[in-house]
Amino acid sequence: MGEIKKTSTVKLFTAVMYRRDFDFQAAVNALTAVYGDIETSFGPVEFSWSNYYGDEMGEGLLKFYVVFKERIERTRLPSIKIHTNELEQQFLGTNGKRAVNIDPGYIAVDKLVLASTKDFYHRVYLGSGIFAEVTLHYRRGCYRHFSWTYPDYQSPSFLVFLEAARP
Repeated sequence: MGEIKKTSTVKLFTAVMYRRDFDFQAAVNALTAVYGDIETSFGPVEFSWSNYYGDEMGEGLLKFYVVFKERIERTRLPSIKIHTNELEQQFLGTNGKRAVNIDPGYIAVDKLVLASTKDFYHRVYLGSGIFAEVTLHYRRGCYRHFSWTYPDYQSPSFLVFLEAARP
């Protein structure tokens, strides 16, 4: 029988995608007010990998990735995703559509995990309507992607950033 052990804490990570006319610093400030200081960040970068968000958020989106200093318990991920969804609602554009998309997750020694409200075959239900997916795994000295890993998380510049942020 396996021995039940307490898991190690992880680094909270968020990806903030936003319209060019949105003051993304307001969203970052709202995040740091709750989750503390930023350890490191990457971007903003052009989000050109997909037009999935185009109908709702428009074209020419930017994305900013943040890693926070304070480590968290993995069990907090559902409540953090619920909170970031609430922040998105607070920052709705005048047209009633999202101006910002905030995707939280965490960085562990061996993986990057993202939270989602959408179920899919590779996602595990955490509770409260929130799912988690391992987006990248760390093996043999580098991050490796899966068939479902979003293209921006596979980009060499993002992987360099993530390697430096790895606990």
